[in-house]
Amino acid sequence: QVQLVESGGGLVQAGGSLRLSCAASTRTFSDYHMGWFRQAPGMEREFVATINWSGSSTSYADCVKGRSTISRVNAKNTVYLQMNSLKPEDTAVYYCAARHLRASGYGYWGQGTQVTVSS
Repeated sequence: QVQLVESGGGLVQAGGSLRLSCAASTRTFSDYHMGWFRQAPGMEREFVATINWSGSSTSYADCVKGRSTISRVNAKNTVYLQMNSLKPEDTAVYYCAARHLRASGYGYWGQGTQVTVSS
């Protein structure tokens, strides 16, 4: 079992920045690829960014590409999402997720952290 706890959300003005953190409770954090997803009110959950187990490979949704950076520190069991130039349409609950190296999908999810961007 992997427990994921997100933090760092909040209220920010458009153009501002936030850094989300996700702490994982596992002894084998490097056995997991990690991802960030978000869900806005009335919308389906959508992919934001992913990072492989070592941090050597990342991928982003077009809606955040160039404005966000995903990173991880395996020694701290933590993955981050730095978000810059925030827009009101970035308002959502942001979720951290873990996918085991041998799994086909994300099997573990955090409880989410709210990000609200005011115009």
